[in-house]
Amino acid sequence: MNPIIGLSLGRIIVGLLFFVRPDLAARIMGHDLERNPELALGARLFGSRDIALGAATLLAKGTARRNLVVAGIAVDAADAGAAGLGLTDKSVKPVPAALLAGVALMAVGQGIVSLRKK
Repeated sequence: MNPIIGLSLGRIIVGLLFFVRPDLAARIMGHDLERNPELALGARLFGSRDIALGAATLLAKGTARRNLVVAGIAVDAADAGAAGLGLTDKSVKPVPAALLAGVALMAVGQGIVSLRKK
């Protein structure tokens, strides 16, 4: 499979999970949605962003697609940074922070690899 298509589909799937099931997203981050229902909004905002970015990348061609992959790399790097900040300020537990940062950094790497493939 083309790495850009795979990355885009993965982004859409993760986005749908966070948008449709914010309770699972909260659990992944080590939080309880029942005790903090406002987390559902943040999960859905994250999800909608990933759905839009993944879909736009799938639909784009040429330079526009490349630019969207670069934007995705920037977003994923920021997500990894956010996980690190969450660990530092103790708003995210160590295991979920590592999981989130790891997934984000893998997406950064996949984005970089996809830019190098013709």
